[in-house]
Amino acid sequence: MVYAQAAETGWTAAQTAIVIVAVIAILGGVVSASITYTLNQRAARRERQAKAFAEALNAVEDYAEMPYRIRRRRDTPEARYDLTDEVSKIQSRLAYHQALLQIEASEVAASYVALVRATKIQAGGQMQQAWQQPLLTTDAEMNLQVRYPRDQIDAARGACIETMRAALRRHRTRHAPTLPTANSDRPKVAPLGDNQR
Repeated sequence: MVYAQAAETGWTAAQTAIVIVAVIAILGGVVSASITYTLNQRAARRERQAKAFAEALNAVEDYAEMPYRIRRRRDTPEARYDLTDEVSKIQSRLAYHQALLQIEASEVAASYVALVRATKIQAGGQMQQAWQQPLLTTDAEMNLQVRYPRDQIDAARGACIETMRAALRRHRTRHAPTLPTANSDRPKVAPLGDNQR
């Protein structure tokens, strides 16, 4: 009876099928666009976090490098001013990254604070010693023959990187070992001349 009435009004089953297919296509497009948008936003957030993490680690490395820069300083008031100014700028960057991580990735903030603390203790003491060393006057002296230890910095850095990876891994499950920096403490067995900086 209903089919007969639909046929009388000119509406056919084929037309109904066309409308249903069109509605399904529209809904499919909306769902697909929504999923694509969500995945793109997630990828952009992950990329933004990874960049913030890398910049935060870079500020730590700049601070850890300062004992070498101080040790190799020129004997001018300007050089001393430039170095102390650079330390102040790095301190400011460290504070900035601590605050940024507390806002953007609170699960990483505590391990980054621990890394900054370890770096300030170890590299800060090394900076103090470097200021007290005699000035280098020859090219040969620029090769310091010793590296400043980084065991505390490296341990805190490894823990911080693992926390950062865990924060990024929420969306991706790839895992890789933590690699040392070029200035990291090396294993106890090292080739001859490897202890030079």
